[in-house]
Amino acid sequence: MRSVTRALPDEGTFVGQVRYRYRGWNGADADPVADVLRALDELTALVGEVPVVLVGHSMGGRAALRAAAATQVRAVVALAPWCPEGEPVAHLRDKRVIVLHGDRDRITDPAASFALVRRAAEAGSSASAVRVEGGDHAMLRRARTWHRATGTTVADLVTRIGGGLDPLPAERPGGEPGVL
Repeated sequence: MRSVTRALPDEGTFVGQVRYRYRGWNGADADPVADVLRALDELTALVGEVPVVLVGHSMGGRAALRAAAATQVRAVVALAPWCPEGEPVAHLRDKRVIVLHGDRDRITDPAASFALVRRAAEAGSSASAVRVEGGDHAMLRRARTWHRATGTTVADLVTRIGGGLDPLPAERPGGEPGVL
């Protein structure tokens, strides 16, 4: 949150954090998604309908990607997201999706993340992926790179939602991710 807040050009931009009520995905209940949607409802009640960029790591990345079905969500930055096979992507149409995944991640699968990005792009999302060389799941290796990339990406998305410009190296033709 600090990296995003520091990178934002406008003090009028609200940055918030979702606290999950329960630990884990909890099967079909997908409790983290419900928590993100509840937070979006609270934000709308507080400030009205505003464009939203969601950021999530691991299970939170999966929750952010799922919650992107909400109309106010314009973009998602997913960090080392958990992307099981068959994860839905149709709702990401016309949304901006950026996935960063470390090539040393042994908890969630970088290849699954990059496959989700390809499927999302095929479904009409402006989706791209970035491979963080030497990056692990906890984002401790190359921590500055993770923090800087997350902050600058969110700041760029906030200022240019709908602009279609890639703030990070875009996925190359053929599905190969950009590299940091």
